[in-house]
Amino acid sequence: MGGEVRPVSAPRQREPRAVRGLLIGLALLAIALFLLLPLAAVFVEAFRNGAGAWLAAVTEPDARHALKLTLLVAAIAVPVNAAFGLAAGWALGKFRFPGRSLVLTLIDLPFAVSPVVAGLVFVLLFGRSGFLGPWLADRGVEVVFAVPGIVLATVFVTFPFVAREIVPLMQSQGTDEEEAARGLGAGFFTTFLRVTLPNVKWALLYGIVLCGARAVGEFGAVSVVSGHIRGATNTLPLHVEALYNEYAFQGAFAAASLLTLVSLATMVAKALVSRRAGEEAP
Repeated sequence: MGGEVRPVSAPRQREPRAVRGLLIGLALLAIALFLLLPLAAVFVEAFRNGAGAWLAAVTEPDARHALKLTLLVAAIAVPVNAAFGLAAGWALGKFRFPGRSLVLTLIDLPFAVSPVVAGLVFVLLFGRSGFLGPWLADRGVEVVFAVPGIVLATVFVTFPFVAREIVPLMQSQGTDEEEAARGLGAGFFTTFLRVTLPNVKWALLYGIVLCGARAVGEFGAVSVVSGHIRGATNTLPLHVEALYNEYAFQGAFAAASLLTLVSLATMVAKALVSRRAGEEAP
């Protein structure tokens, strides 16, 4: 009998210290130039004339209306896409049916279509000269250049975020737990609330965070359908653009600082959700 054969581990390859230092330095330089420096510039310009000027800029009527409209649109778009994401995850992750691949492709469509093109599509559909515009106008319903158009455009561009987080997870989990619950006599809603939803809660929260961030910061599609009516259809990103084009830099950067704070809050929320998901992972 020969002696015990032990697997030979491959030698670890390590880059020279100088190479590692160069790569790390380049990465930090890129982060500083393209992330940290622009963020710092926004806040420096926003507070250039003091906190009082910043506060006055973000509390003037047009800015307050833009902020309220932005939050309203996000408050509508996020739950709609969360509900759709759960439904799509359930259908695509738990069932096999004809046309399933097509549905998966259509979910990703907003990623492939320019937001400006998406806005133009809504104008063609719901504008005064569009396919449905005259019929809606006769009934006193305004979509384009009104809040409903902004909501529709935002829902479209944020459409995939929740679904793309949930669908792969439900696919990997399979249907064993749901079938076991059904075998024990649980109904559809009980199975969904007690089995399916707890298994995807962190993916759902992660998708909601991404969806909310995109909804707040969306510019292209909203710019096309809003009409840029100050105090009526200007969201916060459009308000920033309007002020900057008028050389009102204090107000523009003050409003931009609010959007930056939302972005930073999103990063923190993403990190917390990822951390909790990792702690609960088996």
